[in-house]
Amino acid sequence: MRRVWWIGFGVLGGLALLAAIAFGVGIWLGERKAERRVDVDAAPVSWRTDAEALARGKYLYDSRGCMECHGADGRGKVVLRDGKGLYVRSPNITAGNPQVAEYEPVDWVLAIRHGVSPTGRPLLIMPSEDYNQLSDDDLSALVGYIRSLPALPGGSGEVQLPSLVWAMYGYGMIRDAAAKIDHTLPPPAPQPPAATASYGAYVANSCIGCHGANLAGGKIPGAPPDWPPAADLRPGAAMSRYDTAERFVSMMRSGRRPDGSEVSRVMPFDTLSRMSDTDLTALWLHLRELPLTQASR
Repeated sequence: MRRVWWIGFGVLGGLALLAAIAFGVGIWLGERKAERRVDVDAAPVSWRTDAEALARGKYLYDSRGCMECHGADGRGKVVLRDGKGLYVRSPNITAGNPQVAEYEPVDWVLAIRHGVSPTGRPLLIMPSEDYNQLSDDDLSALVGYIRSLPALPGGSGEVQLPSLVWAMYGYGMIRDAAAKIDHTLPPPAPQPPAATASYGAYVANSCIGCHGANLAGGKIPGAPPDWPPAADLRPGAAMSRYDTAERFVSMMRSGRRPDGSEVSRVMPFDTLSRMSDTDLTALWLHLRELPLTQASR
């Protein structure tokens, strides 16, 4: 009997050793993946500085999440800090950052559309999947506005990830934006803002980082474990609460459902509330045309 116990302990010890080795290999793979070079054949897009473009660029910066992560002044800020090893500070994207000051037009395209730094390394936290399908006109306006911001002191961002996250990243359970994006997709043709479902599909590109490419929601990849899952935005799920555009717009402005309950503590409503009625109505129209699901509300 004692021999059986010893064999059992040996098996458990061996499994524990194999798990520790696999964990260490995952961390090593993650660190190597973060250092890889991503080759992208990106065409430069010249930025515009006329008044109309700067106004459009400011609107996009404020309403599409740029301000949420980089701050209203572009100086950068602490985006995530859970006290358990996860710490993310976004970089200063004004000309006060010497690296950003040297960006050429193609470098902005690489960073915003492709999640790739000018050196070819992946930008780990940058949600470029949300911006990959920005039109050239909107990208030009957005970059023009960012470059018009006053140069403020500050440098690169900082990313600290828990060992478990590094291991999951190493094994492909969490992917950076550069790994998610089809870098061969051409940018869409410019569309004038309009309360139409087709324009709403363009607006919805800014939602896929959290809600997924099909907007079906679920656990947000790489998010802290205590974050709630993103809602399923298809008909038959969360959107069944919003039978009118007015109700949807009100929720996006207030962060509250029609019954007064809070939608989510992690939804960036400070940003979303800055979207125009036209964009929000178009988004509502697009979401109503998604494939029906019988998912739980």
